[in-house]
Order: sequence, then C-alpha cells, then structure tokens
Amino acid sequence: VISKGMTPPQKTLFPPEKICMDWRQKRRPGAGLYNLGSTCYLNVVLQCLTYTPPLANYLLSRQHSRFCRQQGFCMMCIMEDHVRKVLYSSATAIRPRAVIRDLKFIGEFKPDIPGDAYEFLRCTLNAMQTACLSGSSNLDDSSQETTIIHQIFGGFLRSRVICMSCKTVSDFYKIFLDILLKIKGASSLSTALEDFVTPKQWDGRKCFKCGKCKRKVAAVKVVTVHHAPRVLTVCLGRADDQTSRKLSQVVEYPEYLNLRPYMSEPGGEPLLYSLYAVVVHTGHTCLGGHFFCYTKASNGEWYKMNDVAVESSDIHTVLEQQAYLLFYAR
Repeated sequence: VISKGMTPPQKTLFPPEKICMDWRQKRRPGAGLYNLGSTCYLNVVLQCLTYTPPLANYLLSRQHSRFCRQQGFCMMCIMEDHVRKVLYSSATAIRPRAVIRDLKFIGEFKPDIPGDAYEFLRCTLNAMQTACLSGSSNLDDSSQETTIIHQIFGGFLRSRVICMSCKTVSDFYKIFLDILLKIKGASSLSTALEDFVTPKQWDGRKCFKCGKCKRKVAAVKVVTVHHAPRVLTVCLGRADDQTSRKLSQVVEYPEYLNLRPYMSEPGGEPLLYSLYAVVVHTGHTCLGGHFFCYTKASNGEWYKMNDVAVESSDIHTVLEQQAYLLFYAR
C-alpha cells in the first residue's frame, strides 16, 4: 500500500482533551437575528454555530480574544462577541452588525444579494481557521490542522485507488470540515452515505497514473471516512449538476446516526452522533427562496429559528424538513 497525506503534526495548537462536548451551562435559547437585506443564509449559519456546544463553550471562555494580536478583521473575535450577545441578550432579537460589516473579508458576499448557506458556512470556518493561525508562522500543514476549528469539525477521508492492471493499492488522505453528499435518487441520509462510500470505476478520461505500472491505467476508487470528526456537518447537495435546478425531494435523516458503516474500518464499535441543528431551504430554485433553521438549545429543547422569530419546536417536526445542512455531534 502506497500512502500519502497523513503526517503527524510537529506542534498541537489546541489540545483535544480541552474540548468540552457538553454545554457548560444550561439556559433558555438566545436571541433571534434581524434580516438586514437578504441575510437569512448568514443568520442560519450563525445560529447553528452558536448552538454547537464545543465551539460555544470555547468562544464563551474568551480564550481567543485574551491572547489575540490580530489588527483589524478577526473572525474568532467577531464570533466570540456574537455568541455572547446572542446567548446572554435580554432582547428577543439582535443585529449581527459586525458580521455584515466584515462580509467582504469572509467571502464573496453582499448583504443585499441572496447567498448560499453552505458556502457561507465554509467561508466562515475558513476565516475562523485563519484567525486561529494568526501569530503562528512556519507551521507544517499537519500542525495547522490542530486548531480548535479542526479539532471540532475536522476529520480525514481516505481515497483508496486500486490499479486494475497490477492491483497495487494507493491511499490518499485528505482533511475535511464538512461532507457534501449527492442526493439524486437518494431517499435517505443512509442511502446517500452508502453511495458516497461505494467503489467507483475510473476508466476512460479519468485515468489514474499508477506508480508501479508507470502509466495511466483503469482503476477503482473507494472513499471512506478514515478519522471521524467530533462534529459532523453534512450538506445534502440540492443543486442538480446537470440542470442547476433544485432537487426538492424528501431525504430522511435520523436523530441518531451511526457513522461506523462508512468508515475505513467498518467492523468496529458503533460511532454514534446526535443531531443538534438543521438548516432548511424553502423555494423552487437554489438561488432564491429562504433559509431558516432548527437548533437544540443547551436546555435540551428544540427551537425553530427564522430570522427574528425563535419558537419552540420538537424532534418530530425537525425530522420532517427539507433539510439542506445537517449538524451532528458525537
């Protein structure tokens, strides 16, 4: 087996044993968020991150801002301030002004133009990752993957490529902060995950250059989750690749997910995750429509968060939605 991409870090930036997966304090849900133009895509992501227990625990402890030397834009400082405001506010809704002000530093977003929640989530986590690395120089790639962001959301995928000529196995490892699943023809999260780990034939144009045969060959590729993250974020890809139309079908998803069947070692102990947030997209096209979300607050209750409105909900309602993003915690 030829392996690439799993080098141990020279330095650990955030020790994993300091991560607390359960809420340190239990309280009622926090404030809703004003929609400042066309900003529902951003509001849902901010709410889901606010109710991610290990991240909220860290941000509420102010560990980042106490030592932050960053001049100007810092996504970690913005999120620290935002989460405190949302969870401790006596107001029913607040304006996420700092996020709007610095949108251009987060990604290609404008407050008055509808955006995509998945893209905003990825850009926000990237901006937080960059903020965690500020002040650290000359770090190897593996050490950069030991920040609080990677310790919470990061996992590894293994792509195993088998040469059809000489049967040599090559393993490539890649870090991920979320998994994008194709849902065309999938009726449930489990069928979409099964499709994700099903071996795919590589022939024709997608030829693989075998290190042993020294030429391009037909190959089989199998992707599996090699190292499971503490928080698993899944995007159900609702844009049809061919037509860009929205795929509006129901994809069932469970409250408790066992990730073990989709791992490189599928035979071990169950690896259980619990659902704690869901982003829903309504509307017939991917570019228009509206985003709202359901989150599980620290009191263990579910709430529907639709911009300024925060209403009580229940797990049955949560599991019946046309989900776009799913957040699971171990």
